Amino acid sequence: SLVLFPELSLSGYSLDDLFFQDALLEACEDALDLILKKSKKLHPVILIGMPLCIRSRIYNVAVVLHKGAILGIVPKLYLPNYREFYERRQFSSGFDNQNDEVSMLGYSVPFGANLIFQADDFKDFTFGIEICEDLWVPTPPSNHLTMAGAHIIANLSASNITVGKSDYRHKLCSVQSARTYSAYLYCAAGRGESTTDLAWDGHSMIYENGKLLAESERFLLNQHVTIADIDLEKLRQERMRHTTFLDCSTQEKLDSYRSINFTLKANKEKDFGLLRLVDRFPYVPNNPEKLHETCFEAYNIQVSGLVKRLQSSGLDKIVIGISGGLDSTQALLVAVQAFDELEIDRKNILAYTLPAFATSKSTHKTAYALMVTLGVSAQEIDMVPQSEQMLKDINHSYSRGEKLYDITFENVQAGARTSLLFRLANQNNALVLGTGDLSELALGWCTYGVGDHMSHYNVNASVSKTLIQHLIRWVAQAHRFGEEVSKVLLDVLETEISPELIPSDDLTKPTQHTQDFIGPYELQDFNLYYISRFSFRPSKVAFLAYHAWKDKEAGMWPPNISEKNRNFYDMPIIKKWLGIFLWRFFKTSQFKRSAIPNGPKISSGGSLSPRGDWRAPSDNSADIWIEELEKNVPE
Repeated sequence: SLVLFPELSLSGYSLDDLFFQDALLEACEDALDLILKKSKKLHPVILIGMPLCIRSRIYNVAVVLHKGAILGIVPKLYLPNYREFYERRQFSSGFDNQNDEVSMLGYSVPFGANLIFQADDFKDFTFGIEICEDLWVPTPPSNHLTMAGAHIIANLSASNITVGKSDYRHKLCSVQSARTYSAYLYCAAGRGESTTDLAWDGHSMIYENGKLLAESERFLLNQHVTIADIDLEKLRQERMRHTTFLDCSTQEKLDSYRSINFTLKANKEKDFGLLRLVDRFPYVPNNPEKLHETCFEAYNIQVSGLVKRLQSSGLDKIVIGISGGLDSTQALLVAVQAFDELEIDRKNILAYTLPAFATSKSTHKTAYALMVTLGVSAQEIDMVPQSEQMLKDINHSYSRGEKLYDITFENVQAGARTSLLFRLANQNNALVLGTGDLSELALGWCTYGVGDHMSHYNVNASVSKTLIQHLIRWVAQAHRFGEEVSKVLLDVLETEISPELIPSDDLTKPTQHTQDFIGPYELQDFNLYYISRFSFRPSKVAFLAYHAWKDKEAGMWPPNISEKNRNFYDMPIIKKWLGIFLWRFFKTSQFKRSAIPNGPKISSGGSLSPRGDWRAPSDNSADIWIEELEKNVPE
């Protein structure tokens, strides 16, 4: 939909005083006229670089063409006159411009560096233009162009190549796109330029909010195209959230910027798919080095949060329930690390395994092995008598011999466990360490109040279920606490995620499978990320999920995910679990998130704390989200 060519692409950049030649200037206009006529049958907006003489001044400009019309002409503002550059010898700066419109090929055309191009039929498709050196100055024009509404900045550049310059270009484009919440398109001159004193590498890049989407090979002999798709809605969402960006917009005088409107006329009915790879696990990096860095930072954020809480409370003991599952394992690892750093005896970690009606032999064994190998105070309290007494007190059918395993039966066990942990904390002057994670909070998969919802401090509160698995494996692979502990941790990772609240005849392993009820955590974490972090409509989340999960070729997998654990989902499955996510997230579980305990924010993916990234009414309806999904996502 948008195509840009290098700076002065019709003439070439390295012409020196040949720019004064009338024959050259006229030839450029003739070439532009030819392209203009040919563009009538083309879909995209086209940005061409050329020299343009206006009232005895020569400007270095970008001409914007679309379907046989010239939408506008943007002059270069900053003309380098140092080292190998001496553009002021031939060109005038756009700052010297006295014309709002100029005559070009018989048309009166908007002229100036203050033009914002806006598609009428795609509200977020807005772009501005700067030319080469405009980016390299302390206050690039794109600062104001983006504040005036441009989501995309196109840079037509020449930029000869010297050793190390490519890296600097990357930094400029990355930072500028990040600080302005924009997409930055950069296209530099290549092999066609003169090599009298300089060389050219034809470098092109596309950045989106600081992230590189696509990049050309450099020094190619033949012509080439660099292409990517840009998520304009994501850029708008980022600007809506970052109030300081909006503050800057109100402080600047932006009234002089002019909107140039056009109709793109794209085929909205056809699914063109995506060029980009959508990460299946937005909370988990694909790159091994980046994953290591993420685990290092997340783990140490958790540890530092707990260290500070222990110091500020004056307590030197914690109480924690250990189930043998992922969440309590990660919380215990964090606790041990924190106590080691504070030089407090690990025996002051009062860890309890609390078996009840449905505790399997495998998780019970793993929980006890974990506590023993870590050297914490390992104890066991049977929760069956307490649970049976409460069921009897409330005259539940189970107490009268019926096998009614309803939500009351489940929550009696969950509530009794946490109630006991709080009383143990009172008795030992200790802090109850929570274990529930971000994914469970999103889905409301936690027992409210005196259940796994509540604690004195929760180090896992903003860690997704998909990331916790990698945090545990990261600790295990580093043998941070010794080989025996690492072996137990690997056993934990092989255990089916289960609440273990409904008994069965075979308790050798967990019989309840959490993901049968609330959906695959890998899908639900995907949904959570895009709905809470970017507020995308459900149909867009489903579209992204389909492109991420439809087949093996859809994208990379994070390290350590074996072939047998690599799942794929078609659109009906994606739609089914997204619908359940929407109902649970918007309708049924906000009241739990409104009253969660303290815990550190881990990643830019966000948290669900009402004191942080997520505030919402507890009595909200989910209707508009579910209706949007049903209306716009086919079966």
